[in-house]
Amino acid sequence: MGNFNDSAEESTDLGAVLRNGREILLQGFNWESHKYDWWRNLEKKVADIAKSGFTSVWLPPAANSFSPEGYLPQNLYSLNSSYGSEQLLKALLQKLKQYKVRAMADIVINHRIGTTKGHGGMYNRYDGIPLAWDEHAVTSCTGGLGNRSTGDNFHGVPNIDHSQHFVRKDVIGWLKWLRSVGFQDFRFDFARGYSAKYVKEYIEGAKPIFSVGEYWDSCNYNGYGLDYNQDSHRQRIITWIDATGQLSTAFDFTTKGILQEAVKGQFWRLRDPQGKPPGVMGWWPSRAVTFIDNHDTGSTQAHWPFPSNHIMEGYAYILTHPGIPTVFYDHLYDWGDSIHQQIVKLMDIRRRQDIHSRSSVRILESRNNLYSAIIGEKLCMKIGDGSWCPTGREWALATSGQRYAVWQKQ
Repeated sequence: MGNFNDSAEESTDLGAVLRNGREILLQGFNWESHKYDWWRNLEKKVADIAKSGFTSVWLPPAANSFSPEGYLPQNLYSLNSSYGSEQLLKALLQKLKQYKVRAMADIVINHRIGTTKGHGGMYNRYDGIPLAWDEHAVTSCTGGLGNRSTGDNFHGVPNIDHSQHFVRKDVIGWLKWLRSVGFQDFRFDFARGYSAKYVKEYIEGAKPIFSVGEYWDSCNYNGYGLDYNQDSHRQRIITWIDATGQLSTAFDFTTKGILQEAVKGQFWRLRDPQGKPPGVMGWWPSRAVTFIDNHDTGSTQAHWPFPSNHIMEGYAYILTHPGIPTVFYDHLYDWGDSIHQQIVKLMDIRRRQDIHSRSSVRILESRNNLYSAIIGEKLCMKIGDGSWCPTGREWALATSGQRYAVWQKQ
């Protein structure tokens, strides 16, 4: 089955993919990928990625970096990284294009490692490489001569001052160049670090087909664990999306935080007081990019991991629900054939039943050991130990696994 994005591919209409709402993303790396000849490894998997039904693959930061994982960039115009050479990257991008899967670039522009010492004896100048900025490109709060940051600081490194016109002009030039290299989508790293109005300007300038921001701050916890009400948390993410001119989506960290507690036998968390899903997905599903784990929360960093014996319940939730679901590389390729097959099966059901980012949700049960819902009036599902099945002859079992089941209308 082909992807839905063929027409969007050619379109310069920024909103086409967001309006369509049929995206399924793959995070194509983890925290250790730089050790494994990564561009070549991924190239071998492109056919399977396309066949599975992914519309876009988020690739790790492709530019030269001080750290092997790519999140301390220096020379942005050098595409030789620990993930592989520029030549191997371009071969991967070409193959993705051939299979009609978009490549998503990881855009790390909150901070940048200097090449030479400047003001105050700090490495806050960029002499000798493209975008040879001086100290005025670095925020005053991180040792530069620029203005104060318009967001939170990423500590220990020079943070870029996006309020400088020359910086924004150069960033847009670089983003346009990435588009010409073959990246079509953008993921904005550490989006808390600078004002969302600049993200809006960058999207308008470089015209990616799809964008997502990493606006990650802590959920609301009390002395006993996670608060039931996470409205202030999801509101902060929504405020950020709004400030991008609604041009970007954002990772739904609220849903992740709630879902990974819910699967431990607290499924009452999955219905908010208004009867809606409790994350960003419940308020603005067309801009909510749902996920179970990523290279920070899971992988070998494990800052905030999803319980590993419950990940299929997690995927049964995000792959049947509105929003824009994301599958993590590790789960698809490192956790065994059975998990791979189960994830791809859920993706297949989502596509066949035409569940999309704005599909309706009717929550039927949400108690300690059981959650069930009808989505788009075409599909119903349950997760948890509690036994449940839909009433009505029109429902046929589509798939099931440990503590989850999905039915479709026959």
